[in-house]
Amino acid sequence: MRTGMRAAIAAWIICTGILLAGIETNAQSMPKDVAARIELYAIPSLTISDRQFLTGDANGKPVTVAGEFRIAQGSGRLPVVVLMHGSSGVGASIEPWVHQFNAMGISTFVIDGFSGRGLTAVGPNQALLGRLNFILDIYRSLDILAHHPRVDPERIVLMGFSRGGQAALYASLDRFNKLWNKSGVQFAGYIPFYPDCSTRYLTDTEVAARPIRIFHGTPDDYNPVASCKAYVARLQQAKRDVVLTEYPDSAHGFDAGLLGVSTVAVSTNAQTARHCHIREGEGGVLMNADTEAPFGYKDTCIEFNPHVGGNPATAEEARKAVDEFLRALFKLG
Repeated sequence: MRTGMRAAIAAWIICTGILLAGIETNAQSMPKDVAARIELYAIPSLTISDRQFLTGDANGKPVTVAGEFRIAQGSGRLPVVVLMHGSSGVGASIEPWVHQFNAMGISTFVIDGFSGRGLTAVGPNQALLGRLNFILDIYRSLDILAHHPRVDPERIVLMGFSRGGQAALYASLDRFNKLWNKSGVQFAGYIPFYPDCSTRYLTDTEVAARPIRIFHGTPDDYNPVASCKAYVARLQQAKRDVVLTEYPDSAHGFDAGLLGVSTVAVSTNAQTARHCHIREGEGGVLMNADTEAPFGYKDTCIEFNPHVGGNPATAEEARKAVDEFLRALFKLG
């Protein structure tokens, strides 16, 4: 029986090898938006408070978060887009972007900053995780990519959505890079989608000399565009390469329109800091600028039930804009 079992296993290995060889041989016939290879990574990170992040205090709780690396079809070192999710975790709306970039010959690295921390969502309770933790996860992922043989370390772009968009925006700060980015490289560009710009950090106009392209909606009542416009104005005054594209009829999460979603609904019980003004105080303490007390999610400026929803028309406009930006930045044909 043992001999028969070994023979069966050997036959299975041979057949599997033939099948895989056939797949590799016919790789050119695969749809362009299908990755040639998928790798999963355990990313060593930390869970720390925002105050610890701002002061460079690494005495946090060790945690392992995850990353899905889809290597696009092509040879040699390829460009990469790193994608950071929002308050609901890695959702379906990230998938169209992954396929879009893979079809362009750009690999993708999707970070899951929740599962390893025992979280699925933080919308109804944003205090569950300091908002700056995602930036640490992002830098730790950059360290992996910077040393990967299939990655061009000079062509890695960061893209994020909502909470992840906020992380993508502020990961550009020179100060944060010096404190936490040990990869030896910097992102080639930053693409935040509908980020929260309500926090004013010290020296936050000193950003990496890389382009920042923000996409937002005028009626967004989750993360209002007004605070982002004010921040962008300060960055432009400091001669930074930043552009805000604003869509007048697009709610929070409008790129869900790439999935055909065209409805807008209340995100029940989700917390929003839309009327909060937060600034970094002494010792890395985040302050409520209106009360001059330490900021917390029980402050009276915190509100609930913002709207989210897709807009297929503007989602397509944003997709084309991101496509054009990356083709120029990465020098793609």
